[in-house]
Amino acid sequence: MTKNCKLFLSLLTLFFTLNSCEAFKPKKVDTRDIPIQGSERAKKNIKEGRGTSIDSLIKGRGGSTNFEFSSSNPMWRASLEILDFLPLTTVDYSGGMIISDWYTGDGTDEAIKIAIRFMSNEIRTDSLKIIVHKKKCSPDRNCKTALLKNSKISQELRGTILKKASELERESKGKKKR
Repeated sequence: MTKNCKLFLSLLTLFFTLNSCEAFKPKKVDTRDIPIQGSERAKKNIKEGRGTSIDSLIKGRGGSTNFEFSSSNPMWRASLEILDFLPLTTVDYSGGMIISDWYTGDGTDEAIKIAIRFMSNEIRTDSLKIIVHKKKCSPDRNCKTALLKNSKISQELRGTILKKASELERESKGKKKR
């Protein structure tokens, strides 16, 4: 046998040997056992001992970490304060999303639904993507929905949130200086 043929056979044998090892095979997971909601997954991980401990947070694991909480983000806080009159269906800080439920004013057959996506934590107009849907229902419960692009509602909402966020940021900087 030639040298190249022996090398090829050796590599082929090594490949099949490693391929049959359990350590290199992907672990099969039943998706029915994994919760969909992030908060439920977190609870399950902590229950199974895969969460973090106070000791590991205090000592740190080799590098510096930067923990950000929703209460320290002025854009997030401002959005929640502005939308506090709406029933909210999704509030996901880690995913950067707030979605309201359908809201109907007094005595109208129209409802709106607002979704806010956070593109960045900076207080700028392009940091927010605001999506407004409008639903109009006839008396026979036949409803039609439409996406309101560049609506007055989204423009006013963006301006109000940015103004409130800058006020909150000024307040927090004033507290830090004291």
